[in-house]
Amino acid sequence: MNRADQHKDLIREEFTRQAAAYAANPTVSDPERVARLIREVAPAADARVLDIATGPGYVALGFAAVCHEVVGVDLTEAPLKIADQYRAERALSNVTFQVGDAERLSFDDGAFDVVVCRLALHHVEEPGRVLREMARVCRWSGTVAIEDLVVSEHPERAAYQNRFERLRDPTHTRGLSLSQLLELMTAAGLDTRNVRTDAVLQDAERWLDNAHTPADRADDVRAMLERDAAADLSGVQPFQRDGHFFFVHRAATVVARRLRDA
Repeated sequence: MNRADQHKDLIREEFTRQAAAYAANPTVSDPERVARLIREVAPAADARVLDIATGPGYVALGFAAVCHEVVGVDLTEAPLKIADQYRAERALSNVTFQVGDAERLSFDDGAFDVVVCRLALHHVEEPGRVLREMARVCRWSGTVAIEDLVVSEHPERAAYQNRFERLRDPTHTRGLSLSQLLELMTAAGLDTRNVRTDAVLQDAERWLDNAHTPADRADDVRAMLERDAAADLSGVQPFQRDGHFFFVHRAATVVARRLRDA
């Protein structure tokens, strides 16, 4: 088994274990953040939408409320069961969920008007390949949108953050800097229309609990955050309040148009 397949097995294992906690994560479930992404994409009412790495389905369900048809795919079955429960609770008949590999999508070229991926690129081994697949299944002049955490433009600072991110969750591969993300999207044949950046304040203990990080690795993460707070090593600006750490996750949303020759 190659490294990429091993990593996918790890993703299935971890997100089966984390499924309920991930679905309850306020950063993931926040309806205003989902609504903001939908406003930025501005899909037509008759749009066919694909949500990559849909997880518990919040993004797919949000688009289903305003679009004709939505498909959500994820590598792991456990979060898809949660997504389908939410679909049933909302009595939505225009959204379906299925197991799928973002690097090898089982859809025809140009099958969708909109293709989105939220909070997932930092879990994949080959983000460029995922972006090329997203562009392939999007029709010419359709929309591809990415929302994900971003790291510092300075390589050593980015590397420091990615080290503690991997300690916390071994499915984390690497967060991209904004310039790296834009370069990969351009290489995939996408023309950037809009870029928005923001920041999310993370409670480090809740963040660690959500990933079920083992105690020894959690201690290593806390030590790295402590060093970071003292020496500004990554840009996440850790600080202590009531005896434990908070820090800032920076995120970017990029909305792009698929070019004809992608």
